[in-house]
Amino acid sequence: MAQFPNKTGPNSGVWTLEDVYNARISDNWPETLPGNIGLYAGGNTPSNVNTINSITISTSGNATDFGDLTSIRSASQGVGSRTRAVFSAGFNPALNNVMDYVTFASAGNALDFGDMLTNYEGFSNGSAVNDNTRGIWGGGYTPSVVNTIQYITIGTTGNSIDFGDLLSTSAGAQGACSPTRGVLGGGNPGSGAGTNVMQYITTQSLGNAIDFGDLTQIRRVLGGNSSATRGIFAGGYTQPTGALNVIDFITIATTGNAQDFGDLTAATNNSSTTSNTIRAVIGGGFSAPARTNKIEFVNIDTLGNGTDFGDLTYTPLGHASASSGDGGKTL
Repeated sequence: MAQFPNKTGPNSGVWTLEDVYNARISDNWPETLPGNIGLYAGGNTPSNVNTINSITISTSGNATDFGDLTSIRSASQGVGSRTRAVFSAGFNPALNNVMDYVTFASAGNALDFGDMLTNYEGFSNGSAVNDNTRGIWGGGYTPSVVNTIQYITIGTTGNSIDFGDLLSTSAGAQGACSPTRGVLGGGNPGSGAGTNVMQYITTQSLGNAIDFGDLTQIRRVLGGNSSATRGIFAGGYTQPTGALNVIDFITIATTGNAQDFGDLTAATNNSSTTSNTIRAVIGGGFSAPARTNKIEFVNIDTLGNGTDFGDLTYTPLGHASASSGDGGKTL
């Protein structure tokens, strides 16, 4: 029979069922603390690299080296379960369809996972969502912009499988997900101007995306992540303004337009975001006049501006991210 770990802190004592439930969904249950591992991988510095950095999401501080991808790449996206991260293909500097994976609990170099249905290339890429078992990528460059949605089972290895289609072609969008639903926001439909459209899928089914609502602004190459209930979309690029500092939020279980959440510490595009379902941590990207290694965070289920977290070991844009807390969105 499994035993409860010792309860600590100001409310130490006997665990109630309500305590256990609240601790598990907030990622504070002691057995789930590995959900605090966040990874940033690859990117353009301006040359493409295979670097993987690691952070502990619940604390603050500088990133540390985790290992290397199997090849240099930018324009990749990551998905994660409780135990494993999988990074999509990218620009290498030619078209590439190879996926990599790492195990969160053991730092080291990535291994080959399988091949994507289509090649992904360019500084804008496909958007990613996941639950604890399935990783999903929508859209991207092949090198033309596509509307393909494809998925993998994270705990196995193998090639991706067709899921359905986005509402329209899209690249440079970002994702937020609950235990049952993935929402993809923004992106470039092919014209270069960007879009404010959000669309959603049901993660454990197959089928085409459905309209969700609109972001507060047209944008592409933004950052996105979520708790089990709320999604955020941070920064990005819009014409003719350039980089944005705005953060939007949505309630994933409903549909409707995004609302204002707060601001990043600086206008940033091409960043990457990871989460332990309590905090979203935004790292790297382009913040005029140059690439940045800055990391900042917000508490997802409150409203407010970004707070300094620390620094990456490198200055990437177009890099991937994943966390062991992403799988924790499965209640």
